[in-house]
Amino acid sequence: MNKEKINTGKKDWKNMLVILENKLNVYFGEKAPKLPDSVGEFIVKYGPYFAVIGIIFGLGAILVSLGLISAFLPFTGIGYGYSYGFSFWSLFSLAVLVLQGMAIPGLFKRLKSAWNLMFYASLVSALSSLLSFDLGGLIIGMIISWYFLFQIRKYYK
Repeated sequence: MNKEKINTGKKDWKNMLVILENKLNVYFGEKAPKLPDSVGEFIVKYGPYFAVIGIIFGLGAILVSLGLISAFLPFTGIGYGYSYGFSFWSLFSLAVLVLQGMAIPGLFKRLKSAWNLMFYASLVSALSSLLSFDLGGLIIGMIISWYFLFQIRKYYK
């Protein structure tokens, strides 16, 4: 278990996130079935590339949801039947993409600070699912996300 110093006298956001991270690490990093080392190494080595691809596709989806490229949709044959314009949920998606984008350089260097940004992105995603009452997406998405995230945590220093 990660034995980072925790200031128990003061409850600020950073302290609460460290406590949450340590509790989640117990369940998803220590008690959960372990990924083989070769799989963990593969995820850590190629994961940043997949994250870049995901950010590119995610930005396109956000642009569509914000209506910034809706003028071109009649030519693509997609998007009929959907309303275009600002979506409150797009802000959560944008926040997740920004956090992931900030993490990319550190993921290539295997920095713990980059792993933390990916963890924060997963929390924002969980908050979005919770606020939109997408409980299935919240439960299934977070179990899968946190399982892989905490299984590769040991590779980041």
